Amino acid sequence: MIRTHEAGSLRKEHAGQQVTLAGWVARRRDHGGVVFIDLRDASGSCQVVFREEDDAHGLRAEYCVKVVGQVRVRPEGNENPELPTGAIEVVASEVEVLSEAAPLPFPIEGGTGVSEEARLKYRYLDIRRQQVAQAMRARSKATYLAHEVMNEHGFVYIETPTLTRSTPEGARDFLVPVRLQPGNWYALPQSPQLFKQLLMVGGMERYYQLARCFRDEDLRADRQPEFTQIDVEMSFVDQDDVIALGEALIGRVWKETIGYELPTPLPRMTYADAMSRFGSDKPDLRFGQELVEMTEFFAETTFRVFQAPYVGAVVMPGGASQTRKELDGWQEWAKSRGAKGLAYVLVGEDGTLGGPVAKNLSETETAGLAAKAGAAPGDAIFFAAGTAAASRDLLGAARLEIGRRCGLIDESAWSFLWVVDAPMFEEDGEGGWTAVHHPFTGPKPEWADNFQDHPGEALAYAYDMVCNGMEIGGGSIRIHRAEMQQRVFDVLGISKEEAESKFGFLLEAFKYGPPPHGGIAYGWDRVCMLLSGGDSIRDVIAFPKTASGFDPLTGAPTPITVEQRKEAGVDAKPKADA
Repeated sequence: MIRTHEAGSLRKEHAGQQVTLAGWVARRRDHGGVVFIDLRDASGSCQVVFREEDDAHGLRAEYCVKVVGQVRVRPEGNENPELPTGAIEVVASEVEVLSEAAPLPFPIEGGTGVSEEARLKYRYLDIRRQQVAQAMRARSKATYLAHEVMNEHGFVYIETPTLTRSTPEGARDFLVPVRLQPGNWYALPQSPQLFKQLLMVGGMERYYQLARCFRDEDLRADRQPEFTQIDVEMSFVDQDDVIALGEALIGRVWKETIGYELPTPLPRMTYADAMSRFGSDKPDLRFGQELVEMTEFFAETTFRVFQAPYVGAVVMPGGASQTRKELDGWQEWAKSRGAKGLAYVLVGEDGTLGGPVAKNLSETETAGLAAKAGAAPGDAIFFAAGTAAASRDLLGAARLEIGRRCGLIDESAWSFLWVVDAPMFEEDGEGGWTAVHHPFTGPKPEWADNFQDHPGEALAYAYDMVCNGMEIGGGSIRIHRAEMQQRVFDVLGISKEEAESKFGFLLEAFKYGPPPHGGIAYGWDRVCMLLSGGDSIRDVIAFPKTASGFDPLTGAPTPITVEQRKEAGVDAKPKADA
């Protein structure tokens, strides 16, 4: 080994020892005849002292160096209690530059205000920053713990194919041309959903893997075209069994990574309750401000805007003191979300109502409005009217925005819950139905025989784990009976021929005694982001892409040459169609 000790491991008990360290120059300070550097390696950093005659004048930030010296206790008053090594320093007797560093594109230590594109372009330098390195290590620790939990519960780790066939799973596939079969294409898996069900048919009973998933989705702020799931499937189980495993996994990871004890069993909330109270199927319960349905209250209203199938409200504490510019800003915020605007009423300190909506309300409505909405003097009440789904979506987003603007969210809290009983189907906008989860999600037992007769009311045997207003995992009990699967396909308008074309290999396997089974998948990037206190999943991915899917480090994606295009058979027709 080049070094005898790691820089971050030195303590008072090492005083008097000769040590050899190796790492990077994090900071340099010249103090009239004495040069101090902070030497950083993966374990941390320690202070190294050079006398004037020592060859330290050439050392610059991020030079990679080897230092030989003696550990001594720092003089009284010079200790640094912020550092684990703050009680000691190393007096250098030798220094060797292992490699030099060019001028840095941004400072490593204390570098704030650096653009994300610069950080990702020089990600190998960004990873040297303490907070990024800590996030990588937190992810590593969480992953080891997950493997321990799954092993203790008798699961078998099995890898499924990365090159497979295209199957509809909600997003577009990334496609890969096949050189040896011109005109034919592989697809990268959006998830291992079909393969893990085949493993259940194969009798493995308890499967899991850290699965790489690929989805060609439209641009979103916190999405990556490739991401990681902890993917789980179990045979001969019901919803409670899968939920218990999920709580064991997440509970162990949170406890041993950040010391938080998960209060199991976690509360469960129905999808319908979550939507009516919070306007979201992933409610953030770290603050209140629940939605209030006002449809009945305005049943006889003459105000045309509120003559709608659904009217709801959410209260902004102290919102009546907002300026006209701030209130107009809410309208722009609503329009940016596709709404026409956000109606509001201001409750004065004397209880009188103000704002443009108040002028259109009857005396009866004005008299009881604040009490019905749960507003106090000085508050603002925001309204949405229209279809229940669209209105609740807008109010749910407004609730979160109110929580942020008013500082209502307890950022130190952890709020976990399960959202259960989601709909099986939703309207596709063209007179038909689409699966809310995927076509293999089973109905709740009470809907097993007649979901096809009431597709808009049928409930799925599905469950999502939500943490701090973010879905971190979700799954369902699957369909394992052929006749039930066909009824689902019928609701979705998938013919037998189309089903055979898209899912034939799975349907064939289901002819051979498939067991009842169910599973769950956790978005591992999201889990690790929450554990490390990050703002984006990019914070816990070693080499992420931007929100547009561009990789500033490698320049990917890039065009291919004419020769590559021809060799890969990109433009070839399949032999069957030629």
